[in-house]
Amino acid sequence: MKKKSNFVWVIKIVLISIAASMAFTFASTEILGRAGYPVAFALLAVFIAVGIVFDVIGIAVAAASEAPFHSMASRREHGAAESLRLLRSADRVASFCNDVVGDVTGIVSGTTAALIAARLMEGLNAANILFPLLISGCVTGLTIGGKAAGKAMAIRKSTAIVHSVGKLISALRPKTATPKNK
Repeated sequence: MKKKSNFVWVIKIVLISIAASMAFTFASTEILGRAGYPVAFALLAVFIAVGIVFDVIGIAVAAASEAPFHSMASRREHGAAESLRLLRSADRVASFCNDVVGDVTGIVSGTTAALIAARLMEGLNAANILFPLLISGCVTGLTIGGKAAGKAMAIRKSTAIVHSVGKLISALRPKTATPKNK
C-alpha cells in the first residue's frame, strides 16, 4: 500500500510541476512582453526570492522536531496544529517546496533572465555575449548564495520558521462555523 501511495504522490507532483512551470512561464512571458526593464528585473527578483523562501521552508520542515509543537498545540497556540501537519508530511512538504517550487522558479528565472538579455541585446542592437553572461551569472549567484544562506538559517531556526508557516496556513484557511449556544 505504501508503494502505491508513493507512486500516486510522484504522479501528482509531476503534474503539479508541469502546471506550475507552465503558469510561471506564461505569467513571465505575458508580463515581460508589456513591461519595461524595471518591471522585468523586479519579476526576475520575485522568482529568485520565491525559490529561496520555499527552499528555506522545505529545509526547515525537514530539520524541525515535532516536540515543541506538541507543547504549543496543547496550549492551543495559533498555527501549532498546522505546523504538526507539515512535520508529519515532511517528505512531501520538502519535495513540494524544494523540488516543485524551488526548481520551477529556478528554471523560470533562467528563462526570464534569457528573455531580458535578448531584449537588452535587441534594444541596443548588440550581438555581444556579455549581456546574457552577466545576467545569467548574477541570477545563478543570487539564487545559490541566497539558498546557501537560507539553508543555514533554516536549520538553526527550523522551529520558528515552521511555526510561522503554520500560522500563515492557519490564517489563510477558511474558518468553519461553530454552532452558537442558545
